[in-house]
Amino acid sequence: MGSQQDVLTDTTKLASYTMVLQVFFRLLTFALNAFTLRYVSPETIGIVNVRLTLFYTTIVFLAREAFRRACLSHSAQQSWRHTIHLIWLAVPLGICWSLVLGWIWLRVLEVPDPEKIPHYGTGVVAFGVSAVIELLAEPFWVLAQAHLFVRLKVIAESLAIILRCSITIILVILHPHWGLLIFSLAQILYTSLLALCYILYFATFLGSEEAKKKSFPVRSMMEFLPRYSASQDFLDWKQAWLAWSFFKQSFLKQILTEGERYVMTFLNVLSFGDQGVYDIINNLGSLVARFIFLPIEESFYVYFSKVLERGKNVGSQRKDEISAASEVLQSLLKLVTLIGLIIIAFGYAYSQLALDIYGGSMLSGGSGPVLLRSYCLYVLLLAINGVTECFTFAAMSKEEVDRFNYVMLGLSLSFLCLSYYMTLWLGSIGFILANCFNMGMRITHSLLYIRRYYKESPYRPLSGLVPSSAVLCVLAVSVAVTGYSEMMLCCDMGWPSRLAHIVVGAFCLFLSLAALVLSERKLTNFIHSQFLSKQPKKKV
Repeated sequence: MGSQQDVLTDTTKLASYTMVLQVFFRLLTFALNAFTLRYVSPETIGIVNVRLTLFYTTIVFLAREAFRRACLSHSAQQSWRHTIHLIWLAVPLGICWSLVLGWIWLRVLEVPDPEKIPHYGTGVVAFGVSAVIELLAEPFWVLAQAHLFVRLKVIAESLAIILRCSITIILVILHPHWGLLIFSLAQILYTSLLALCYILYFATFLGSEEAKKKSFPVRSMMEFLPRYSASQDFLDWKQAWLAWSFFKQSFLKQILTEGERYVMTFLNVLSFGDQGVYDIINNLGSLVARFIFLPIEESFYVYFSKVLERGKNVGSQRKDEISAASEVLQSLLKLVTLIGLIIIAFGYAYSQLALDIYGGSMLSGGSGPVLLRSYCLYVLLLAINGVTECFTFAAMSKEEVDRFNYVMLGLSLSFLCLSYYMTLWLGSIGFILANCFNMGMRITHSLLYIRRYYKESPYRPLSGLVPSSAVLCVLAVSVAVTGYSEMMLCCDMGWPSRLAHIVVGAFCLFLSLAALVLSERKLTNFIHSQFLSKQPKKKV
C-alpha cells in the first residue's frame, strides 16, 4: 500500500476532494430547500427531511457502518477475499432492517393526515428500497476507499446528487401536488446512479494496465461475488468479531448522532411543520461540520488505521509512524478548534441575517436565530469529537471497543432523557443543549484515551486544542465589534445597512485569519503541504 508518507499524501488528497464535494452538495441541497420551501408545505419538508430521511439513514448506518470500520482496519494478515465476504453481509442485514423499521414507520408511528400529506406509505417503501440499492455497491466502495480512489467518489456522488436535485426541481415545478412521490422517485434514482457508478468503474478498471501496475487484489468482477471454498473459512472470524463489536457501538452511535430526530419521530414533541423548520435550521447550522469536519474524520480514520497497529501501545509501534501520527493529530485538533472558534465568534452576530436571507421571516423570526447561535457551540464540540474519535477508534483494541460500548450505552440513555425533558422545558433549543452535553462527554472519553496512549512517549498531540493568544484576542475583539454592528445596522433597516454589517464582519474575519497565519506557523505549513500543495513535503 506504499509508505507512510504516501498514505498521508493520498489521505489528505481524499479529504481535500471530499471537502470540495461536500461544499458542492451542501450548496445544491440548501438551494433546493430554499426553492422547495416556496412550492411545498413545511409539513411535507418535515416528513421528508426528518421522518423518511431518518428511516433511510438508520437502515444504511446500521447495515454497513460496523463492516466499514472492520474492513478498513489495518492488518498485515488481511485477506481481501474474507473482507469482500464480510462486507456483502451488509446487504441481507439492510433488507432485514428495512423490513423491521418499515413496519415500525408504517404501523407504530403516527401516520400523517393523508389529506394534507398523501402517499406516505409509498414514501416509506421507496426510501427503504433506496437504502438496499445503495448497499449493493458496498464491496466496491470499501475497496475504493481502502485504495484511496479519490476521483471515483467525487464523480459518483456528484453525478448522483445532481440527478436527485434536477429531478426534484423539475417535478416540484411541473407536479407540486405529487408531494412525497417527488422525493421518493428522486431518492431511488439517486442511490441507483450512485451504485451504478461504482460498479461500472470497477468493470472498466479491473484487468486494465493501471490495475496490474497497482497490484490490485481483485482481478475480475466475479471476484467481487461471495464464493465458498472448502479449503478456507468463509469469513475471517477475528475480523467478523471486530465488526460485531463495531456493530454494537454503531447502534448506540446512531442514537447519539440522530437522537433529536428519534425523539421528534417517536415522542411527537414537535409538529411536522415545526420539525421541518427545525431541520432546515439544523442543516444550516451544521453546514461547516458536514463539508469540512466530516470529510476530515472519514479520511483521517483511514490514515490512522493504516499507520497504527490496532491494540498495540506506543512502544510497540514503529517510531516514525507514531511520530507522524502524533503530529497529524495535533495539527488536525488545532485546525478544527480554530475553525470552530471562528464560527462561534461570527455566528452570534450573523445568525439572524443568514436565516432572513435564506428563508425569510419564517426562519429569522421567533426562536430561529437563538437555535442557530446555540448550534455554533455544538459545531465546535462536533469538530473536536470527530478528530479525537477517528484516532481513538483506529487505535483501540477489540476489547477496548467492547468496553466503550458500555460508555456509549450510558450516553445514549442520558441523551434520550435529556432531549425529551429539555425539549419540553426549552423547546427546540433543548435538542441542541442535550447534544452539546453528550458530545462533551464523548470528547472527554477520547481525550483521556489519547492522553494515556501517549503517556509513555515524548509526544503531546492534545496541545493542538490550545490556540495562540493572538488569535484568541482578535476573535474576542471581533465578537464585540460584530455584535455592536448587528445592533446598529441589522436586520430591519434595509439592504444598505445589511451590506455595511456584512462588510464589518468580512473585515474582522480578515484580521482573524491574518492573526492565525502569523501566529500558527506550524498549522499553516501543515495545511499548505497536505491540503493545498500538489507536491506535499516529505515530512509532516
